[in-house]
Amino acid sequence: MHTLYDSETYCVTHMLANAVAADVPAEGLKDGEQLLIVPRLARHGFEIVDKRANKEVYLDGSWAELFQQQISAWQEKTPTQEEVEDKLGEYAQLAQNPVRIH
Repeated sequence: MHTLYDSETYCVTHMLANAVAADVPAEGLKDGEQLLIVPRLARHGFEIVDKRANKEVYLDGSWAELFQQQISAWQEKTPTQEEVEDKLGEYAQLAQNPVRIH
């Protein structure tokens, strides 16, 4: 989990897939076989929290891929904070769940 952006208005966190070892012990492999590491969660995602509205949205699958493309575009041409927050606001409109404060 990596925080990518944090302002007074929004927080964006990149959630990475977790890898777990296969059930076969390494000593049980035959000559030439390899132990595979299989991701528990096949895809990564992004959590966007709108601090003003106290809501969050989790993007995965095709939404996460679109957001990743947006991040890549931002890396090519550095946007202003206003441009970033306008785009995050568009994604935050998808949010329907209030943030739970523990």
